[in-house]
Amino acid sequence: MGFGRYVTARVLWAAVVSLIIVTVTFLLLSAAPNPAVQRAATQAALQGGDPAEAAERARELRGLNQPLYVRYFDFIRNVYTLEWGWSVSRSQPVMEAVTQALYYTAQYSIPWTILTVILGPLVGVYSAANMYSWKDHAATGFAFFGYAIPNFFFGIILLLVFGVWLEWIPITYKTGVPVFSVQNAIQLAIPVFVLVTGSIGAVMRVSRNESAEFQNADFMKTAKAKGVSPLRAYAYHVMRPTLVPLSTTLVGQLLALFLGASLLVEVVFSIPGLGRLTYEALLAQDTNLVLGTTLFFTFVAVIGNLIEDLVFTVLDPRISYDDR
Repeated sequence: MGFGRYVTARVLWAAVVSLIIVTVTFLLLSAAPNPAVQRAATQAALQGGDPAEAAERARELRGLNQPLYVRYFDFIRNVYTLEWGWSVSRSQPVMEAVTQALYYTAQYSIPWTILTVILGPLVGVYSAANMYSWKDHAATGFAFFGYAIPNFFFGIILLLVFGVWLEWIPITYKTGVPVFSVQNAIQLAIPVFVLVTGSIGAVMRVSRNESAEFQNADFMKTAKAKGVSPLRAYAYHVMRPTLVPLSTTLVGQLLALFLGASLLVEVVFSIPGLGRLTYEALLAQDTNLVLGTTLFFTFVAVIGNLIEDLVFTVLDPRISYDDR
């Protein structure tokens, strides 16, 4: 199997995985009681009406009385055409609410991802090049600190120090600030720092351990014997093979933080992003909005794993596609 066929197969498999996840989501929603139907029955009972009739009318208005397969195909069509319904708590379409929240999430997630991808492998290789020195211990200590401390607790401490005591940053996120401005960079500096310290630890450790195996390899000895500078030797002969196993850790770590820790960070710093949107939708029991944000995170995870597979094959030219 050639590289083109392999990429096509991985893309098709990612589409199948997303379809399976969407199908499971539909089955869970179908099995769970609909909050709108329950609210209609409760309101009819309070007003002296017939709760069963009100519930049946609500089910009919929402198409819940149709056969399961009809509702399933309607659900699939709406999901993949981005018609995710109406958000009751925000009085707007779900896709519009998700798009607005994504605008604020991207402002800190993009620089956080770039810094993690750049600094994690570099710090790991630098630590391996100075193994067992004070530089190695300092980098390792920083990695373990970021990996161990909870992101939301670290964010609260930094917000207390720099926002309340020193008053260097605003306590709450201001939405009217231009994206590319010093003021916006200041108010996003702490959230980005918190996420970078949380994600760089595992990346740095894997990078350090993997690059330590290559720095004493025969090809490194040959490069040094030919007079290749240490910077060039580590950049070309150590960094690239290190990135092959590191890509799995890197994508997994970023996805885990994006799906989980970003919610806590947005709540702590009052950033109206996807994490906070999901949190508020859960509190308001807004089923359509919870479903929309969940589907978005699901598609991000599927696409992230697809990119991981493709990057893995590009970084290592020794991989054969014949048996794939």
